Amino acid sequence: MSKIINHQDLEVYQLAFANAMEIFNLSNNFPRSELYSLTDQIRRSSRSVCANLAEAFRKRRYRKAFIAKLSDAESEAAETQVWLDFAFNCNYIDENTKDYLHLQYNFIIGKLVNMINNSDKWSL
Repeated sequence: MSKIINHQDLEVYQLAFANAMEIFNLSNNFPRSELYSLTDQIRRSSRSVCANLAEAFRKRRYRKAFIAKLSDAESEAAETQVWLDFAFNCNYIDENTKDYLHLQYNFIIGKLVNMINNSDKWSL
């Protein structure tokens, strides 16, 4: 494992970013009528996982703030899973895509929970 200097070095950040970009590309095919609802929501929540990770990384010296931002990232990852369910049920994505992205977000959530449970290792 290489040294972690900034949030972009975190494996969980890289995974969240890649999945947010995949969701962005998929959502380009959603109907125009969803632009200000499902498309906006799923893009926002998937990107928010990354943004909250960046904030958490910078708040490592304050354990409670660090945990709070990681918790926010975890919540946004779970919210993204909900929007994936809607996208699937509206026939905007296929089942394999939904299942794959759900697994990816479960993995992200697991990594976030692990960081929360071991927050003392991340303190400055």
